[in-house]
Parts: sequence; C-alpha cells; structure tokens
Amino acid sequence: MGDVNEEKERSVCVSGEKTRVLVVGGTGYIGKRIVRACLAEGHETYVLQRPEIGLDVEKVHLLFSFKKLGAKLVEASFSDHQSLVSAVKLADVVISAMSGVHFRSHCILLQLKLVQAIKDAGNVKRFLPSEFGMDPSRMGNALWPGRETFDEKMEVRRAIEAAGIPHTYVLGACFAAYFAGNLSQMETLIPPKEKVNIYGDGNVKVVVADEDDIATYTAKTINDPRTENKTVCVRPPDNVLTQIELVRIWEKLTGKELEKTHIPADDFLAGMKHSDKAQQAGIGHFYHIFYEGCLANYEVGDDQEASKLYPDVKYTRMDDYLRMFL
Repeated sequence: MGDVNEEKERSVCVSGEKTRVLVVGGTGYIGKRIVRACLAEGHETYVLQRPEIGLDVEKVHLLFSFKKLGAKLVEASFSDHQSLVSAVKLADVVISAMSGVHFRSHCILLQLKLVQAIKDAGNVKRFLPSEFGMDPSRMGNALWPGRETFDEKMEVRRAIEAAGIPHTYVLGACFAAYFAGNLSQMETLIPPKEKVNIYGDGNVKVVVADEDDIATYTAKTINDPRTENKTVCVRPPDNVLTQIELVRIWEKLTGKELEKTHIPADDFLAGMKHSDKAQQAGIGHFYHIFYEGCLANYEVGDDQEASKLYPDVKYTRMDDYLRMFL
C-alpha cells in the first residue's frame, strides 16, 4: 500500500499539475521574478494590484506587462479586508513576496492581515510567506536590530501554523545581485577593480543563488506534495562557496589578482557604532553570513533541498553569473 501511495505522490509531482496562484508583492524585487516563474510553469497566475500603488509609473507598467504575459490583475487593498478575502478566494495558492525592507516598518501587519484573509477565505491549499533568505527559526540569537526581521518572520510563521494553513517556507540563499556581483562588498553592486575586503579568513561557506533560480524553485514547490508544511532550502551544491572561492572565480575570469584586506570580526562589528539602524541591521546580517556561516552551517536533507527536489532546473553557477561584469 505504501508503494502505491508513494507512486501516486510521485506521479502528481512529475505530471506538473497546474494550479491557481495569487502573488502578493508582485512588483517587488523577488516578486516580479516569482510572477514570471509561475507563468513559465503554466500556472494560472493572479497578481494583487493595490490602489496604494498610486503614481508609481514603473510598477503600474510592470503590472500590465504581467497581463500581457497572461497574468490576471486582481484589485484589493489591505485596508479593505473583504476585498483581500475575495482576492484570496480566486487562488489555490498564495505567495507573499513583500520585501524585507517593508518588514522593518508596517509590513508585518500586512502579512498578518494576509494570513487572516487566507484563514477567512478557507480555500487556500498552500501559503508561501515572504522568506527567501536566512532561516528565521535559526536566528534567535541574531544581533539587534537585524534580529527584528527574523522575529517578525517567526511571528508570521506562528500565525500561519496556529491557523492551520498548509504552507511552504522557501529560504536559504543570498541574492546573487547583492552578494556575488560585488564579491560580497558592502555599498557597491559591481566587482571591485583593485582591492577587496575579506571577512575574517574568508573561508566560511556561503550560499549564493541567482534570483531567477530562486523564483523558479519557488514556483515548483507550490503544488508539490513533498513540500507541504516543509522548509525548502535553496542550496545548489556548486553555489556553496567561501568568499575567497568567489573572489578567485573573478580573478580567474579577469586574469587579475586583487589586493585583499582581511577584516577581523571585532573590527567589522565596530562599524555598527556610528551607523543608523538600517546600516546596523545590514552589518549584523553580513556578520551572521560571513563570520558565523548561518546559511550553510547545518545539514539539509535531499528531500528539503531545492536542487535535489528539482534536478531539471539548470541553475546558474557563479562563474557564469560573474561573466556579465566582464
């Protein structure tokens, strides 16, 4: 009997069953990629259109570009609970892609409102809250004020689980645009030409992934029974690199060796003293990633690692990613 059930589950995954998806935060940095990935997977994709978008012409045009690709726009507001419930009722799956920037303001309240709307709608088969980075359940000792982000995400998780909403948490990698192209330097997004700062000895393992790949993996989890009520880590094996390894990839591509300055942990953290809250949070996050190795210092089973679950995805290796900067 067990073999029959296992085969049935596998057939659902392989068949690529399509579903109706509502993306909240679809005009955001990762959200727009998730919208496109859901469409590429053939899912019936809805994108929440909030009246608060106002005169942001780029976001308006982005929304209507989704429509040209086949997405459906759904008008709803977080200040109108019933409109939010009505939007949720259109979908089998809801994905929240509201950015971490907003988490440090009022957006945790929006996420909790979304959870309540999903609970009231009563039809959602899967909810994916806004995660995509460090695992908040492992960041209980994170430095303040960066810890606030993780505490808020855990509050959202508790609300999801208390409501009994089926869910998937997708996380585990640094966005390549912010951590790879700049060789993990703060305050720049392009590779340094002469000198590079190295955090500690530079030998702590870090996970980096192309944002489009993260979106693709996310879209694949939404109707996969193997990922229901599970955490899925995006940890492509070839992209588990130390900072030194990342720098060496760039040096090999350019044929030029960079001057390296190693920064001890205490010196790095000293930068928090004269920084504003946002900068302090960023420094804290960099510390946990590059000095403590919070993205790669724990084991992930094959049944929870995205590239193992979906080996058909040809993810971008960092040597290929860095070529755009040549």
